Amino acid sequence: MKAVHFGAGNIGRGFIGELLYKSGYEIVFADINAEIIDELNDKQSYNVHYAGSDEKLTVEGVSGVNSSSAPEQLTKAIMEADIVTTAVGPNVLPHIAPAIAEGLKNRKEAQKAPILVIACENMIGGSSRLKEEVVKIAGDDVLDSAGFPDSAVDRIVPLQNNENVLDVSVEPYFEWVVERGTFPETLPEVHGLTYVDRLEPYIERKLFTVNTGHAATAYKGAEKGYETIRQAMDDEDIVNHVRRTLMETGKVLIERYGFNEEMHRDYIDTIIERFRNPDLSDYVTRVGRGPMRKLGLEDRLVRPARAHLQMFEEAPVHLISTIISALYYENEEDKEAVQLKALREEHGPVSALKEITGLDDSDALIQAVAKRV
Repeated sequence: MKAVHFGAGNIGRGFIGELLYKSGYEIVFADINAEIIDELNDKQSYNVHYAGSDEKLTVEGVSGVNSSSAPEQLTKAIMEADIVTTAVGPNVLPHIAPAIAEGLKNRKEAQKAPILVIACENMIGGSSRLKEEVVKIAGDDVLDSAGFPDSAVDRIVPLQNNENVLDVSVEPYFEWVVERGTFPETLPEVHGLTYVDRLEPYIERKLFTVNTGHAATAYKGAEKGYETIRQAMDDEDIVNHVRRTLMETGKVLIERYGFNEEMHRDYIDTIIERFRNPDLSDYVTRVGRGPMRKLGLEDRLVRPARAHLQMFEEAPVHLISTIISALYYENEEDKEAVQLKALREEHGPVSALKEITGLDDSDALIQAVAKRV
C-alpha cells in the first residue's frame, strides 16, 4: 500500500507519517523543503522519539518528492497512492490543490478506484476547504476519484533538539478522528484513526479544550513575563485560570453535544497534564503567535465565549479574561501582534476586537469585554 503525504514537517513525519507506517503504508512525502526531501531520499528512514521516555520508533521505506520542482513525479505518486493526507497548515492548502487536482484527474482517466484525501490541519473543515480548491481547478468530475472527509487531529510536538534533521520528538498521546461520510469504497484502515458519523463534536472539543487552553496559558504567561509554557504552568494561578477557562468551554460542549460531564472533566485534566509535561514545553511566543487569528470569530476564544453567552445568558468570566489578555499581547517579532498593538493603541481594545471579529456594539460578547476592559 502507498500513501502520499503533503508536508514533511514535524507533524507530517511524527504524527501522520508514524501512523501510516504502523498501518503498513509506503510513504511518499511531498514538500518544498529541498533539504528535507533530499534527506528522505538519501536515508529512507527516520526515528520518532516519544517525549518523557527512551522509547522510539524507526519509520522505514519513506521517500520524498519536491512538490515545487518535480510536479510530474508528484502526479505519478498520487496516481499510485491508496490514500493522500496533508499537514501543511491552513494557508497552504490552496497551494497544494493544483497537484492534487492533476493527480486525481489522471486517476479518473485511468479509471482507478477512488481514494481518500484527508487534510489533517489545525482547523475546522480542512478537507472541505481543500476540496473546494481542487474543484475550482478540476471541476466537480474530479470528485469521482476521491472523497474528502474532514478530520480532527491532536498531538503536541515539542521543541526539537534532535541531531538528525529527520528525527522528530512527539508526545505519546494523540487523537485522529475522521468523519465517515458517504465514501463509496471500503474505508482504509489506519492505525490510531477513528471513523465517526459526526465530526463536529470532536473538532469543537479539541478546539475549545486543547487550543483554548494552550492560548490561555500563553497569553496569561506572557502577562507575567514567562518565556515558556512550562514556566507558565509552574504558576498555580495560571493553572487555575486555565482550568476554570476550560470548565467554561466544557459547559458549552456538554450542553451542545451531550458529552458525559465526568468524562469531560477527566479530559480537561488530561489536557492540563499534557501542558505541564516538562518534555512538551514550548515557547510562549510560539504558542501565542498570530493573536488576531486566534481572536477570530470562529476560533478558540471568541467562538466558545459567544456560545456560552447565547446558551446560558451569562458572560464566561475566565474566557473573557483570556480574550482581554490576547488583545494586550505584545511581541515585536510577531506580525499580527504588531498589527494588533497598532489597532489597540489607535482605537482601543474593544474597537480592535470589533474589527477583528466583524461584531458590533450590539453583540453580547463585545458588551461583556467592554465592561471588563
